Amino acid sequence: MTAVALLLHAAPARAAEIFVTNERDNTVSVIDSGTYAVTRTFPVGRRPRGVVFSKDGKRLFVCASDSDSVQVIDPDSGRLLTDLPSGEDPEQFALSPDGRTLFIANENNATTTVVDVDTKSVKAQIDVGIEPEGVAVSPDGRVAVTTSETTNMVHWIDVATLKAIDATPVDQRPRHAEFARDGKTLWVSSEIGGSVAVIDVATRKVARTIRFEIKGVAADRIQPVGISLTDDGRLAFVALGPSDRVAVIDTKSFQVTAYILVGRRVWHTALTPEQDRLVTTNGVSGDVTVIDVPALKAIRTVKVGRFPWGAAIRPQAGDAAGK
Repeated sequence: MTAVALLLHAAPARAAEIFVTNERDNTVSVIDSGTYAVTRTFPVGRRPRGVVFSKDGKRLFVCASDSDSVQVIDPDSGRLLTDLPSGEDPEQFALSPDGRTLFIANENNATTTVVDVDTKSVKAQIDVGIEPEGVAVSPDGRVAVTTSETTNMVHWIDVATLKAIDATPVDQRPRHAEFARDGKTLWVSSEIGGSVAVIDVATRKVARTIRFEIKGVAADRIQPVGISLTDDGRLAFVALGPSDRVAVIDTKSFQVTAYILVGRRVWHTALTPEQDRLVTTNGVSGDVTVIDVPALKAIRTVKVGRFPWGAAIRPQAGDAAGK
């Protein structure tokens, strides 16, 4: 068979599905990335925020904050499979690389709850700072972190012992934490501090602090929240809240290279598996912005529910799990 024939017989690329939590509607909207149409919307618990897929893409985990639950949902049907114990007021969470353990931030009781996904049991509740919010697990699965909004710290947890082992001070109101793919750095946004800390994982010390300045936008409206890092380690995208922009950062120079205008009150971001598109959840305008990553340009707006907050992406059924 010729090369041309092989191309003609090749299976078409499958579009990814974008799952968006709508905080005020208590729903999840599903967007097809091929057409950018909302294909379905299904109900979940009250005030859904954090959202993540299992490694195989067959289970969707949703933090239903006001229901005090982490819900496990069949993403194909939207059917509730089970509720996991989550502690009080779960905000965000992170799934360990092996897919077996959830680390959940409990805002109201200053703890991180650790849950065994398979047995549906609580393995530990770890004291952290006041108003924990962001959670991340290192790529090697050895360390988890939780940010505390009022204590202004990143709390380091040893996964083997499930003990808090250190804390790193950052700027005011840290919201989101994201490990680089190589595990060498941790990026943490500080909403009121208006900055992003790049922390050296080996020393647990802040190596760089990145600040933002947008012409015509008041400094108090530049509030960093969600962060996405490309797999190749070249770019970081930071949602800047009520400034209605996403900052693009060169991760080698730590310089801001662009600001991309999106919807109102951008919360979080997610990259497609191919890394060619970035989506943002825009709370006040009730929509999702689609950004062309190579062009660094917003190309589409998709209306979803009221106050979209979190986003997770998976390929269609049969492919590997999304990020």
